[in-house]
Amino acid sequence: MSFGQRVRKDFAKNKLIYMMLSPAILYFLIFHYGPMYGMQIAFKDYTVHLGFWGSPWAGLDNFKEFFSSYYFGRILKNTILLSLYSLIFAFPAGIILALLLNEIRSSWFKRSVQTITYMPHFISLVVVVGIMFDFLARDGLVNHMLTSMFGIEPIAFMREAGWFRILYIGSGIWQNIGWSSIIFLASIASIDPSIYEAAKIDGAGRWKQTWHVTLPGIAPTIIILLILNIGQLLSVGNEKILLMYNPITYETADVIGTYTYRKGILETDYSYAAAVGMFNAIISFTLLVVANGVSRKTSETKIW
Repeated sequence: MSFGQRVRKDFAKNKLIYMMLSPAILYFLIFHYGPMYGMQIAFKDYTVHLGFWGSPWAGLDNFKEFFSSYYFGRILKNTILLSLYSLIFAFPAGIILALLLNEIRSSWFKRSVQTITYMPHFISLVVVVGIMFDFLARDGLVNHMLTSMFGIEPIAFMREAGWFRILYIGSGIWQNIGWSSIIFLASIASIDPSIYEAAKIDGAGRWKQTWHVTLPGIAPTIIILLILNIGQLLSVGNEKILLMYNPITYETADVIGTYTYRKGILETDYSYAAAVGMFNAIISFTLLVVANGVSRKTSETKIW
């Protein structure tokens, strides 16, 4: 049976499943694969009135300009640091919360904590950043408490470059810790209870059960999500940074995504912005492939 015949037979057998998949397939074709046609402008001196094909070729000039730019080192450093801090502090936060919730025996208290912790996920980023500006202003609640309780002079948290990374990571943990814990709680629920019973018979307490049963049971889930996070190492939340930063905090806040936004949208240098975006995409893809390869060889857990 040829490949085409197998495809037609499989489609006839599972046509309802393919129909359910069609919206997702169309979404990726239109919004992810379709725009790849425009990636050619990274190698051109693109102007709108000449279009994709009419604009003259520039070769690797846009990439050379980016690599030799004064801002290259700064934005690459900020992007990597923010991503690493998210990976080190934000990623384990959901795992820790899931493990703690798993130890709670009171069902109503457990549900209450879950609801309280994952509700911030549904708050708009605009609202979250607005709350941060209000609470962290010089005359805001946080400074008022620091002044009245400890005699500390008011601090302009949102206008000091040294505070940006702490505020970015901290607010991200607060907003997403409950939501990220859901998948780990589901993974914990799939562990066979008889394994816990066997551990109890062997004399394992709650801590040893967590270390030797729960964590190994959810390890494949942790590894898969870790690989996906590594693949997005250079794709930090540009929307939130755009809302939070200002020229005073560029030193620690400016990342590849925000730099691309300024060059491409505000300065209309589309070719240069496309080159920066392509560099980001290639590095992210390489990191994903490497992380998946390392995981496949060390733990046999992999995405493909």
